[in-house]
Amino acid sequence: MLPMLHLLPAVIVSTVLATSTATAMADETFGFDQVAEKARELAAQRWQAPPSVPDFMRDLEYSRYQEIRFRDDRNLWRGTDSKFQVMLTPAGKYFTHAVALNEIRDGEVEPVRFARDLFTYPNEEFAKRVPADLGFAGFRLTYPLRGPDINNQFLSFAGASYFRGVGRNDGFGLSARGIAIDTGQPNGEEFPSFIEFWLEQPEGDDDHVVVYGLLNGPSLTGAYQFTIRPGDILDMDVHARLFFRHKVGLPGYAPLTSMFYYGENTLRPLGEWRPQTHDSDGLLVTDGESGEWLWRPLINPNALRISYLRTNNPRGFGLMQRNRDFRDFQDLEARYELRPSAWVEPQGDWGPGNVVLVEIPTRSEVNDNIVAFWSPEKAPEGGTSVDLEYRLKFGPAGPELSGHPSGYAANTFIGDGNRIGGGDKEGSYRILVDFEGGALGETDPGADVVSVVSANEQTEVLEHFVEYSEPTGQWRLSMLVRPSGNETMALRAFLSLDEKPLTETWTYELPAGVDIRAK
Repeated sequence: MLPMLHLLPAVIVSTVLATSTATAMADETFGFDQVAEKARELAAQRWQAPPSVPDFMRDLEYSRYQEIRFRDDRNLWRGTDSKFQVMLTPAGKYFTHAVALNEIRDGEVEPVRFARDLFTYPNEEFAKRVPADLGFAGFRLTYPLRGPDINNQFLSFAGASYFRGVGRNDGFGLSARGIAIDTGQPNGEEFPSFIEFWLEQPEGDDDHVVVYGLLNGPSLTGAYQFTIRPGDILDMDVHARLFFRHKVGLPGYAPLTSMFYYGENTLRPLGEWRPQTHDSDGLLVTDGESGEWLWRPLINPNALRISYLRTNNPRGFGLMQRNRDFRDFQDLEARYELRPSAWVEPQGDWGPGNVVLVEIPTRSEVNDNIVAFWSPEKAPEGGTSVDLEYRLKFGPAGPELSGHPSGYAANTFIGDGNRIGGGDKEGSYRILVDFEGGALGETDPGADVVSVVSANEQTEVLEHFVEYSEPTGQWRLSMLVRPSGNETMALRAFLSLDEKPLTETWTYELPAGVDIRAK
């Protein structure tokens, strides 16, 4: 399945890349330390924007750009005994600056040269206008995930520091990034870019591939090592060393970017026939100190919204697509039910900080409007460096991806609390949360499962109760709540039996000024 490209925010189009510093190294095996030294030296220099691709390539219609196809018979590592192959992505359209690509073979580095005949074009006249030194925007890795003779694309690097991955049976959806800088801040977001990659050619029996990346931006540089293992779940070990040119207001480590247009907990836009449209439906977080698991359904707010979820040593966070049934979306083209979830597992002690959730208003599904990342309590000073290690996974939401040990919120529904079936309290909301999984699957339907619900001072909880849902085999929490005036409604809830939690903690916020009750 070819990846579906989400349109990146407009500011990404102006992201800068640097020119190649690729050189063959015959004296020593190339690895992470060499990339880190390049990043350290680069951080001591003043950042400069690199040359952009010609206007002809930047101004292409998206459909026209898609007609430029890499030739399958020119895949890197084709004809070797490796199961991995590499497809190359041309610069142009949203990818306005080239990146340098290199192969590592037997410890030595060889640059990958651009050539027009690596690609096919809409017609001969178009091909003549393509610069002979256009360069690459990035690359796509393939592996025989669905059969020995099929080169399935499973990971793509292209555009700023973005990369997207899938498990065996997923379609492409949300993205990860190398770093996020000042996302959602008034001074504007910065988009550092990978400017050079080194791809280590695997041996024939290797089930993993190693990629190194050099990142550069106005505020920092970075060296990255990705150890990549495709399968039912795409599993990546990431080692990053960041060199800060100066202090930034909101650094974002291990960022994830996704799209939420509307879902079961929002109103459907006028005229939309699909029940839901999103790449992810919630944020999942677990803290190393408390051991609590938090679930936060996503919303499409009326105004930019930033939430800070305190963690004293994060053990994991991710953007999840828990809706995995075609009937949830009814979209034969986009196939949103196949979109993967992404899960970040920090390695070592990351210390105190926040998992930050940024929700940006959007009136279209083509814009990625959701960002989640971890930010340290104290931002690094200029002239300092930071080492990060984490495991990143792409695949279906579930215990295999995140290690989630308990019951989870499968659905969140919200509606008017002053109508038949909702209640009789003016200004209130009826909220239903369906829990399943974990110990709930073994709990007798007649058990005395109770709901534990709390709210902020601006929210009145009028009633709450839990009942077994025989049609679905789930446990349904029903709440009637009322925010006071023009205030944000905030709730927390979980299910318990014999004073022991059975589920994760469901959290929800409805910002002031957002009224999802139909008029």
